Amino acid sequence: MENLVILDIGSNSVRMAINQIQADGSYREVKRMKNASRLSEKMGQQKVLQKKAIERTIDALADFQAVYTQFTHTSVIAIATAAVRQAKNQSAFLQEVKQRIGVDVKVLTGQQEAYYDYLGVMNRLGIQNCLILDIGGASCELIQVDNGQAVHLTSVPVGAVNITEKYRLNGTISGANLFNAEFGLRKLFGRIKWLHRAHHEPLVLLGGASRTLARINRRRQHMSRVDAIHGYHLSAEQVNRTFLNLLRGNEHRRKEIPGLEADRADIIVGGMLPLITVMGLTDVKKMYFSESGVREGIITEYLNNHYSKKHK
Repeated sequence: MENLVILDIGSNSVRMAINQIQADGSYREVKRMKNASRLSEKMGQQKVLQKKAIERTIDALADFQAVYTQFTHTSVIAIATAAVRQAKNQSAFLQEVKQRIGVDVKVLTGQQEAYYDYLGVMNRLGIQNCLILDIGGASCELIQVDNGQAVHLTSVPVGAVNITEKYRLNGTISGANLFNAEFGLRKLFGRIKWLHRAHHEPLVLLGGASRTLARINRRRQHMSRVDAIHGYHLSAEQVNRTFLNLLRGNEHRRKEIPGLEADRADIIVGGMLPLITVMGLTDVKKMYFSESGVREGIITEYLNNHYSKKHK
């Protein structure tokens, strides 16, 4: 028996998942933790990780370390995504993590992140033809899946945090700022040539903003398990209605929306805009939600590399 620890250093939050793997390769999650450390906060055009954001993130990793060191037979995989990928002071950050936490962090390329998203979705959701959209804090990954195969893997360097900061979409959102954001994102996503050929495919959603969208609607529908979003689906009309509701009033009002986490109220509009943009470009009618993404993709790869051969 092995305990596989995955540390996922994202742009908006840092997460830990511990999965207990049996000798036959079967596994179950035994511990999950999250901290909204917002590593990409105030990176700006200079793309420099800020001292306070670094401290918050490493403190969160130290909290995780205090938990996973209580487990036996552990293997630790640490990954970082868009914020660290884009950062000019990436090396200094990685060295500090190594010094204080004792782990080597693998910085995923945009294509690698998209590939792990694909593995995670395909292994758990079972939709053979779809478009996958992972909305992170500082990047979005888009994957076109045809007959179960990833035919396009694309990463776009915008996400909930940097969209919010660039277009000033927290607080009370002005029509001019919203227009500029929508115009800029449509131009950016419009450059993805293959996306124009992905019309009417079901859209599979990953990431914090997507989970929030699902929770808001499950709460509105009075569903008993608000967080049980895997396989849940919404129509384009339901998504648009939710987005319009988020635009009303200010950040304080958004915090009062059932299902919306208070620490995401300031970036949820920016986090929803990539989805609204992709919906407009592809005329998608139905959205599915997946709890499985990068971390589950990494587990799948790990099992294939370390367990599959033992049972052939």
